[in-house]
Amino acid sequence: MTLTLENFLALLPLLITATTTVVVMLAIAVRRNHWWTATLTVIGLNSALLAIVYDVFAPLVAREIFPSIVINPLFQIPQTVTPLFVVDGFSLFFSALILAAALGATTLTHAYIESFKRNREEMYLLITIATAGAIVLTMAHHMASLFIGLEMMSIALYGMISYTYDRERSLEATIKYIILSATASSIMLFGIALIYAQLGTLSFAEIGAKVGHQPGMLVIIGGMMMAIGLLFKLSLAPFHLWTPDVYEGAPAPVGVFLATAAKVSVFAVLVRFIVIEASDATNMLFKLTLIFVACLSMLLGNLLALKQDNVKRMLGYSSIAHFGYLFALVLLGGKQFGVEGFAAYLTIYVITALAAFGVVTLMSTADATRDADTMHDYHGLFWHRPLLASIFTVALFSLAGIPLTAGFIGKFYVVMAALAAGPVGWVSLGFVVLGSAISIYFYLRTIVSMFMTNKDLVPFDAKMDWGQHTGGIVVFLSAALIIIIGIVPNPLIFIAQVSQYMWVAH
Repeated sequence: MTLTLENFLALLPLLITATTTVVVMLAIAVRRNHWWTATLTVIGLNSALLAIVYDVFAPLVAREIFPSIVINPLFQIPQTVTPLFVVDGFSLFFSALILAAALGATTLTHAYIESFKRNREEMYLLITIATAGAIVLTMAHHMASLFIGLEMMSIALYGMISYTYDRERSLEATIKYIILSATASSIMLFGIALIYAQLGTLSFAEIGAKVGHQPGMLVIIGGMMMAIGLLFKLSLAPFHLWTPDVYEGAPAPVGVFLATAAKVSVFAVLVRFIVIEASDATNMLFKLTLIFVACLSMLLGNLLALKQDNVKRMLGYSSIAHFGYLFALVLLGGKQFGVEGFAAYLTIYVITALAAFGVVTLMSTADATRDADTMHDYHGLFWHRPLLASIFTVALFSLAGIPLTAGFIGKFYVVMAALAAGPVGWVSLGFVVLGSAISIYFYLRTIVSMFMTNKDLVPFDAKMDWGQHTGGIVVFLSAALIIIIGIVPNPLIFIAQVSQYMWVAH
């Protein structure tokens, strides 16, 4: 297939992100400068974000403003770019979400490693590589591009998790993540091979068209293995074993990236394959199995978070539960309501995770022996850092799904999808209610600790001028968005609806 100008324009966000990686690498080779490297990374990611805006609005502007001059717009969305990629509203929406999360992680990283004694610049190179891999996943339309994007992101994450390698927990987290990632990739690759052996194709659309309602044994086994590999990557139960250890050992801003951009990309490709491309070919027993996995994640994630005294581990277990809610929403809601709700819920979770992990990051530095991640570190935080404590409180309320926060809107989508899905949905709704009730305890436990008085206050403390740093601004804006979306959710719902309108038609 010959690539045209239309194809290059459609792939502009990915191309700019990849170019940013090369520019950052060359800048490091020429001269090491932490501020300039971080600035180049932010400029590149912002440019990629603007390219998404261009991809969405340029055809509309050409059609509306210059109808007599421009007969054919420069390019159309949606469009397929080679058999490997598809650029549509779905991929552009989640690419924008990934870039926004990567920008948040980058700005928080700058404050975190400012006082780091060793090389700091390579962290930004790893962030851009992982971001490019994540965008490839959102545009993946083929098993080959799925695997390339997944490994591109995962290999960069190995280096990011182990960046503070003088900490034992960081090295332990890296080893565990490598084992988990390698296991997941191996299982998934074997499943892809089995699917190809029977169907002779690796295209999502062709697989969905060929399988039908009576798939062969190789396709069933291959599909299960592929699902297991992706569920490992998403850390859904019972494939969640070492996830909290990875969150605990990873540097705080890397936890931000793991909880947001990395999960968004894997979830996006999973939803594209199972719900959008192959929904008509999905076996009912297979779908019920996935719903069981979602319910198990809701229950185990919240139960295991109950006794955690480590904030990062608690947020890690909380993420397992939230991805269970999200997975149930997608499976129960179907192609229209499920994908729309998925986009809204995932956006809300990314904003909330940026606020929660951002507070932990602002309380920590890379040159300390550990991050500010124990409950003791937050005792009495409100009495000398009221704004920081308030932001963390808002984030935890949102994770709990308290009304007038964005998290309530996400839980509302899950409840509506479950109610409309019949008996299976009603059973799932029971797990949603039970899990949410359990979660209130450990979220409130963390909030109460910030209002407790402590003579020694906290051994880990944020800088007095944290609000002047870009990382502080990101956290503050995230908290503001949590409240704004919770009160006025209509703009987010509208964007989610519009993004699902521009699918590729097969």
